[in-house]
Amino acid sequence: MLVLAHRGASRDAPENTPAAFRLADRQGADGVELDVRLHPSGRLLVRHDPLPAVDVTDAPQPSTLDDVLDACGDRMLVNVEIKNLASDGGFDPTMSIVTRTVEALRRRGERWSDRWLISSFSWATIQASRGMAPEIPTAWLRIIVDAPTIDRLVAAGHLAIHPWERALDASTVERCHDAGLRVNAWTCNDADRLVELEAFGVDAVCTDVPAIALAALRRRTGERE
Repeated sequence: MLVLAHRGASRDAPENTPAAFRLADRQGADGVELDVRLHPSGRLLVRHDPLPAVDVTDAPQPSTLDDVLDACGDRMLVNVEIKNLASDGGFDPTMSIVTRTVEALRRRGERWSDRWLISSFSWATIQASRGMAPEIPTAWLRIIVDAPTIDRLVAAGHLAIHPWERALDASTVERCHDAGLRVNAWTCNDADRLVELEAFGVDAVCTDVPAIALAALRRRTGERE
């Protein structure tokens, strides 16, 4: 089971910052998950919560997607979650956020081409990404996993489902795998549950504590140089 650092090593460093992603790399995480939002200026900012309506000049500013990708080094997988739901601080029906995200990833060139995964809670967003960039795998974030969801993902050609880890048991993971879907769970920080998810056959798990997760799974720990 792959260990993905949720917003970077976010228990040990400020989330969604270059420092958190560099630390995740040093701790040995297989990959990272990050959140992207579109600023009115057109910049892609890495931030989980909605952007403030008015920029506050003396407040810490979110990092840009390019800055964060630079911090991810040349080894880790990168799961880019596109924030694009009306219920989560805005919805861009033009899908400009998808276009700009795809452009940013493609600028990284061929050596990064097998390291990307785009995900979203917004079905329209992952559909737009699949249409614009079929070479970049896509996944749908869900609270629960049911048969209609699995069927919908498979019919549309998406790679994976990203369910809440508490929604998973061995039979659910098996159903997803039988349909050809990878299962990447979010977000688990409990050592015993991480071991259980691995036993279920979960493909990857997001965690705020990658070093603890690696130790629980008896993977190599200790910071890389």
